[in-house]
Amino acid sequence: MSITHLGQTSSLPASPDAATLDYVPNPRTGRAYLVRFTAPEFTSLCPVTGQPDFAHIVIDYAPGETIVESKSLKLFLGSFRNHAGFHEDVTVGIAERLVQEMAPQWLRIGGYWYPRGGIPIDVFWQSGEPPVGLWVPPQDVPGYRGRG
Repeated sequence: MSITHLGQTSSLPASPDAATLDYVPNPRTGRAYLVRFTAPEFTSLCPVTGQPDFAHIVIDYAPGETIVESKSLKLFLGSFRNHAGFHEDVTVGIAERLVQEMAPQWLRIGGYWYPRGGIPIDVFWQSGEPPVGLWVPPQDVPGYRGRG
């Protein structure tokens, strides 16, 4: 497994397709544990208007043979700043790419999107049932309450 970003100067990829995700061996194979990444300032673009969309993304996964390297994940998530996609496509697309490349035991994602047109949209996806004995904490992202 080669590492392309850690310890290197890396620029933000032009698109999610151009982003390289790095994976390293899981240091605790055979153990049921959960890794959580939280991106509270995630952005992408509306595919119709080109206006920015904002979300709080929470990714939980139980590693298989590999874990995702966090700097490469940060760059991958940042590459969505210029990507046009509906909330559902963006959220599920992030999860599906990680599942396809990393092959975790289990993965779930919560995309808590801020309102556009007065309606917040929350998108959830998981790869299946979590492994037996895995502690899965709640994501605890409060629903949108508006001002006040």
